[in-house]
Formats: sequence, structure tokens, C-alpha cells
Amino acid sequence: MDATELQMLYAAGERDFHNVDLSSARLSHIDLQGANLLRANLRHANLRWVDLRQANLRWADLRGADLSWAKLEGADLSSANLKGAKMPDGKIHE
Repeated sequence: MDATELQMLYAAGERDFHNVDLSSARLSHIDLQGANLLRANLRHANLRWVDLRQANLRWADLRGADLSWAKLEGADLSSANLKGAKMPDGKIHE
């Protein structure tokens, strides 16, 4: 799946994207509020300004992802791998 397909499916009402592989995808400025991204591969993805409020990101691979200015209120990041991810506060997660 690529970023365009993800956006089209989300716009059509789909919210379940568990196990999706979007490594290195350019997803900036898109709305994924409430999406199920359980175990998603988002390694090195550009997630700047993405709306991930209330999203399920449990066990997601976010290593090296850029989450600058992302909206993460209510997002479940339990057991997500955030090593090297740039967080909304500008800090790099260790």
C-alpha cells in the first residue's frame, strides 16, 4: 500500500490498517484520526503534521519516523518502537 491508497481508503471510511507497510512513506498533512495502525511498519515515514488523534499505534514500528507537529492526543503508542523518532516536541526519542 502507498500513501495515496491509504488516503483514498481512509476517505472512503476504512479505518483498519493493521500490519500495513508504509516504511519511508511520505504521509505529511493527512488525517488518520482514529485509524487502527496496530503493528504497522512506519519506519522512517514522514508523519509531519499528521492527525493521529485516537489512533491505535500499538506495536507499530516508528523507528526513525518524523512525527514533528503530529497530533497524537489519545493515540495508543503502547509497545510502539520509537527509537530515533522525531517527536512533536522536536526531541529525538531514545
